[in-house]
Formats: sequence, C-alpha cells, structure tokens
Amino acid sequence: MENISLGIGSRVNHPEFGKGVVVQAYTDSYEITFFDYGTKTILKSFKGLEVVDFAGGDIDYISFEKVERVFAKLLRRITDIQEVVPLGNRWQGGKMILQPGDTNLQSKEIPLETFFHKIVMVRDRLRVMEQRINSSALNDEEKVNLQQYITRIYGSLTTFNILFAEKDDYFVGESK
Repeated sequence: MENISLGIGSRVNHPEFGKGVVVQAYTDSYEITFFDYGTKTILKSFKGLEVVDFAGGDIDYISFEKVERVFAKLLRRITDIQEVVPLGNRWQGGKMILQPGDTNLQSKEIPLETFFHKIVMVRDRLRVMEQRINSSALNDEEKVNLQQYITRIYGSLTTFNILFAEKDDYFVGESK
C-alpha cells in the first residue's frame, strides 16, 4: 500500500481475510471489520492490503464505538427499553442501613443492589415522562415548564451519582 492514510469507511481487500471496512484509524494501524472474520487490527505497513474504495483520512470521522454509543443513547431516549445500568464496583455486595433516631426502634438493612435498582427505575421513568411530554399536544410553554420540573428532579437525584459505575449514566440537573 502506498503512503496514503485510509479514513474510516474505506473499503479494502486483504489477501487472507477478504473484503472489509476500516472502522478505526490509529497512527500505526487500522481496525478493519472483515465480512467473514470480524474485526482485525492490521498494521499500516502491511503491503498486501488492497484499497477498493478510498475514504480520505484527513476528515475527522467518529469511531464505530462512538456511533454505537450514540445510537444506544438515542434508542433509550425514544423507547421504553430499560437498559442494564451497572452499580459501581466498590458498592457490590454492600448494604444501606437505615437507623431510626428512636433507639427503641429496629434498624433496616437494604442491599445496595436493590436500592440502586429502584434509583435506576426512577431515572428511566423520568426519561419516559420526558419523552411523553415532548411528544404531547401541550403547547411549547407548557412543555418547557414541565421540562424544568424534570430537570430539577434530576438535580435533586445527583446525590445518587456516586452509586453508578459509568459517568454517562449520572443524573444531570440544571447547570448554572
């Protein structure tokens, strides 16, 4: 292969793996998804790679993984599909203890996984409510007013962000 830099979306033919598409470009290699062999990393210095359809490498394309994340986020936003949200590793197997101020009363222990599941359900139901408001026949002013309430609710729930394994799953309230 000449001294060209393939961009994401370039179609290639490999002598062993056959036809494929560049899904990620690095400084020294490409990640190429081959139709019959899945994704392989091929060094840019490999001489046997034939370019079938060139897509320039000077344009800043996003990677397949980023596209996948965007689509997953979009699907969650427009459907009632409930995703599996992981609890942070340090909280696995933990418990929440509710200790009443009255020493005559018994404390209550709740597994953190159970509590976390309830928090995620609240978040998912808020998202569905948000979708329904946005697609409703309400006028724009009413939608904005209701959206502001939901944003404030998210803000009230940011305390629970510590439980999430991934920042992408956090509650986000109003930013000032």
